[in-house]
Amino acid sequence: MRNTLIGALAVLLAAGAAHAADLGRQPAIDPMLLNAPEVTVQEAASGWYLRGDAGYAFQDMKGADFFQGGSSAGKADFTRAELKDNFLLGAGVGYQVNNFLRTDLTFDYTFRSRFDGSTSGGGAASGACVTNCTSQDIAHMKAYSLLANAYVDLGTYGSITPYVGGGIGGTYVNWSKLSNTSCETGNPSNCDATVEHGGKGSWRFTYALMAGATVDVTCNLKADIGYRYRHVQGGDMFGYASNGGPGYDKGFDVHEARIGARYLFGGCPQPSVAEDEPAPLVYK
Repeated sequence: MRNTLIGALAVLLAAGAAHAADLGRQPAIDPMLLNAPEVTVQEAASGWYLRGDAGYAFQDMKGADFFQGGSSAGKADFTRAELKDNFLLGAGVGYQVNNFLRTDLTFDYTFRSRFDGSTSGGGAASGACVTNCTSQDIAHMKAYSLLANAYVDLGTYGSITPYVGGGIGGTYVNWSKLSNTSCETGNPSNCDATVEHGGKGSWRFTYALMAGATVDVTCNLKADIGYRYRHVQGGDMFGYASNGGPGYDKGFDVHEARIGARYLFGGCPQPSVAEDEPAPLVYK
């Protein structure tokens, strides 16, 4: 019996020692994992960019008024004041601050647009307006806008990044001379001689609101499709001539459909390997 107990005890001690050895043994680690280089990903490219844009401006003129009547002149409104739509071109330079914020300075030129207006009245001492007359007024306008803008990019979905933005600055509105021809309302062939008023030019306060989307063509080149609303303050329009003038426009609301491109300097974002990468293992 004693020999049997001693044998059983020896077996238990041997099993316990083997189990303890299993618990203390660490799992083997692949040396390639220990020496794997650390991989970091750079942020999206940031820095300076150039932009170019083209578009079509739908121009809503808010009206015009003028002084009429010599030394006792009173202010009167144009019965009709319409400004034709036209094309525009723009360029700018900007800075991509981070993935969500960018700013730029833009210059835009709106091509020569025709103004058509008319007035009505009567009571002149002689000529077509003795009873009642209607005038035809024709002029042309060019505009140059300089705006400082900021944009918020709303995240990138695939290759498309929607954005919203706003801008503030000035627009130089350059009016050509205004030609005014008054004809008898009931007899359009009875007209007075055409009077020409010298055109005026002035800088106007302007603000803008934008929305659109950019499309990644390459990591540096982005296409831009968007809408911009511009409000241009009113100002001088034409001067005095033959008991009429000066005249003033009441400003414009401009709705623009735009397409353009931006080229971002500074290279493309690329994965990089940490500089302290250890030497590769050599197996013999």
